[in-house]
Amino acid sequence: MSSNQLDKKSEAWSALFSEPMSELVQRYTASVFFDKRLAAADIQGSLAHADMLAAQGIISGDDLAAIQRGMAQISAEIESGAFDWQLALEDVHLNIEARLTQLVGDAGKRLHTGRSRNDQVATDIRLWLRGEIDLITELLRELQGALVDVAEKNVDVILPGFTHLQVAQPVSFAHHLLAYVEMFARDESRMNDVRRRVNQLPLGSAALAGTTYPLDRERVAKTLGMEGVCQNSLDAVSDRDFAIEFAAAASLVMVHISRLSEELILWMSQNFGFIKIADRFTTGSSIMPQKKNPDVPELARGKTGRVVGSLVGLITLMKGQPLAYNKDNQEDKEPLFDTVDTLRDTLRIFVEMIGGQVNPQTGAKEGGITVNAQAMEAAAQKGYATATDLADYLVKKGLPFRDAHETVAHAVKAAQSHSCDLSELPLKVLQEFHPAIEKDVFDCLSLRGSLNARHTLGGTAPAQVKAQMARHRARLGGT
Repeated sequence: MSSNQLDKKSEAWSALFSEPMSELVQRYTASVFFDKRLAAADIQGSLAHADMLAAQGIISGDDLAAIQRGMAQISAEIESGAFDWQLALEDVHLNIEARLTQLVGDAGKRLHTGRSRNDQVATDIRLWLRGEIDLITELLRELQGALVDVAEKNVDVILPGFTHLQVAQPVSFAHHLLAYVEMFARDESRMNDVRRRVNQLPLGSAALAGTTYPLDRERVAKTLGMEGVCQNSLDAVSDRDFAIEFAAAASLVMVHISRLSEELILWMSQNFGFIKIADRFTTGSSIMPQKKNPDVPELARGKTGRVVGSLVGLITLMKGQPLAYNKDNQEDKEPLFDTVDTLRDTLRIFVEMIGGQVNPQTGAKEGGITVNAQAMEAAAQKGYATATDLADYLVKKGLPFRDAHETVAHAVKAAQSHSCDLSELPLKVLQEFHPAIEKDVFDCLSLRGSLNARHTLGGTAPAQVKAQMARHRARLGGT
């Protein structure tokens, strides 16, 4: 039998059609060259389905053993690269089923009893995505740990806090980094929530209406480690909410990565000079020999648009589909796969870029972010960052806050005219703005005094920052 004949006989619908599919249509409709990454999930789901069919007496024990034997060989062939993926078989499911039938005969044909490719592909995507979410969640934890590592070394480093990209108030650099830990912790939580909804079993819904065979769907769910069974067969085969929800959660992660990237780009520019990142994460210029370009953060910022675009694509894909399954849904895989790949790779590189690499000889982390504490503190001195502290000082002396605010505005104007900081104005000059000002005012006008004064829960005082780091360490465990 020729290969073409084999392909023709393997097509699940060949008996109904009077002419073969054109090569152009084959290529247009085929998904095998991108959905073959679902092979391990497809085999896992098929083995659970076969186990259930045998337990229910729908297929024999001998058929089950043959299916298990054949799938083991197929897995080995795929892992070694020896598996012959055929375009004419359209997708990963028919390729594996055709090879199984080659290997074990009729037992392979019986495997598809009680299921359709519609519930099969929905199951495969969920199984595959569940594993990817687990990897992404672990990477999110590693990134949080890397940020906490850097924060622990920089609790007492003063950074100008910005609003509108204008110097606002002094903050601990560690406190600033912990803001991103909070973001990525929410991302981790969202991914865990998404996982629960991903981890539901469509298999057994068949094409759209269920099946006449006495399937035990709960058994399959338990075998696959799924948390439940999709309760409506129409919804089970056509639902892609879980993919959209994952893409939305992934988009938020990338938005947080992009915000961090923007700050890294600004901080390492010559105009700021707050940090350096290791040379292996930068590139040079083809014409300007002095340049070190922050390509990794810049590209991550750009790739955020790619991930958000995939989310919009998935939403648009689903918005006009009637129940139940439609061929449109073949287009769910490439944006989903690309989102997973982009997010996973971005997180991996950021873990190393932020936290450094482990030296295999010493076991210590090396590289990562290098902090220029002097440049940060000097920048905080430039923008009258303790002006609010002076207003608070006057409030504690009895002034209404709005009056204190106006008084300090005049003091700042005077400091600007003298080209000095508020803390550099003589006491007599400060007292001209309000007689209640005494020499203890200079305690609150210092950057460190301002930092230490913000001791409320969630504030930037070093003691509060250390408490937050301890909380994150306890939550992250050994990460």
